[in-house]
Amino acid sequence: MDADVIVVGAGPVGLFLAAELRLGGIRPLVVERLAEPSTERKARGIGVLATEALTRRGLGPQLAAAHEEGMRDFARDHGSSLGHFANIHKLLPDENRPRTHIWQPELERLLAGHAEVLGVPVRRAHRVTAIESGVDGLTAIVETPQGEQQITAAYLVGCDGGRGKVRSLAGFGFPGTPPLLRTIAGEVRLEGPVPPAGRYPDGTFLHSGSMAGVTEFARDGEPDGPVAPAEMAAAIRRVTGEDVTVAEVRESRRFADQARQADDYRRGRILLAGDAAHVHSPSGGQGLNLGLLDAANLGWKLAAVVRGEMPDTLLDSYFRERGPVGAAVLRNTRAQSALLAPGPQVDALREIVAELMDLPQANQYFSDLLSGVTERYEFPYLAEEPVGLHSPDKSLVDDDGRVTRLSDHTRTGRGVLVLDPESRGLAALATKRVEVVSATNTESFLLRPDGVIAWAGGEAELKVALDTWFA
Repeated sequence: MDADVIVVGAGPVGLFLAAELRLGGIRPLVVERLAEPSTERKARGIGVLATEALTRRGLGPQLAAAHEEGMRDFARDHGSSLGHFANIHKLLPDENRPRTHIWQPELERLLAGHAEVLGVPVRRAHRVTAIESGVDGLTAIVETPQGEQQITAAYLVGCDGGRGKVRSLAGFGFPGTPPLLRTIAGEVRLEGPVPPAGRYPDGTFLHSGSMAGVTEFARDGEPDGPVAPAEMAAAIRRVTGEDVTVAEVRESRRFADQARQADDYRRGRILLAGDAAHVHSPSGGQGLNLGLLDAANLGWKLAAVVRGEMPDTLLDSYFRERGPVGAAVLRNTRAQSALLAPGPQVDALREIVAELMDLPQANQYFSDLLSGVTERYEFPYLAEEPVGLHSPDKSLVDDDGRVTRLSDHTRTGRGVLVLDPESRGLAALATKRVEVVSATNTESFLLRPDGVIAWAGGEAELKVALDTWFA
């Protein structure tokens, strides 16, 4: 075959998935319809779990360097450095588990470099037009600058976005709700008097620094492409009732808040990840976080199946674990859309929610809702927390007092078994299956390659966990 896995889409999710597959010892091939990387600033950050996922692969320093500038941009454009739920900026950061403010093009460049170092081939100006499945593999029909080509592989993963072709070609259902609101925004140069930013009876006027935009009820026949100055001026007039001179719109973006999720993330040898599997409002900045965690969950599993070390049924756990997480994001973004809609009733509700967010417990609830740190996977064996949760990047102290980070032991993409002094005898169970690390400052636990805690109990439970994920 031409590759073990074809990854369709060279955005952040596709690049990270391909890198995870390569770390797993198999041959991915990325095909991308665009001839050049997109410079569109679709998203401006990744959450706690995606930050930790990339840190586990050694990308922490690059993220930290990008975050400083990204945070300045966020504070400038939003008028606050605090996180928000439905643009109510009151969410306090978790200093122990930070997120990263980084524009999507910069994140894509970072992940492209990461994939290149690992030897992942990326073919641009390649558009998948058909997929033919067979017993032992599949064939993707691809339009290229050199003409139509056929690329064969054992599996194919669609990471080609909410409007991508893979989902429809493979026959996935995509149920959900149509858009309630639409937003246009960008770097806007306004001349003359400008109305105050804020909520109006017919929508919201956004204006901070050089950023301006409008959120209003979605309408049929929405235009596509860049936002023209005349369109921005007309939208500001509809919402504020005032005429504004829009001299220029740069780096424009438009989005609606439709919420849809694929009815499954797998059809035989074809899988979905990222926006190809779910679309939703960007409220709360959860899209990239959700997609990158899809890639983290799927990558090591698919690599293990292709290597022949795990049965094909392991892939069923991908949707079983990630499907509920995607549904939870759709739920909270729908709630945010309800709070962003114009109207006096919503204004009153926003005031009450804002007051609730002043309560420490409520503030923590909304922060956890957006970060996903409390989302716990359901495993095929009984276990109590912290099993099923994503582990933070904790410090580990060895027998000689040397201090390392958990992420220092995860660069290879393998599972990690951390053993305290009383459990060192369990190391023999994990020989050749996972990395074994000794630590004196923490209780024993088994970490899957995606950062999820798979075991934190006795010897019998460890055997079950190892056989389930690393047979």
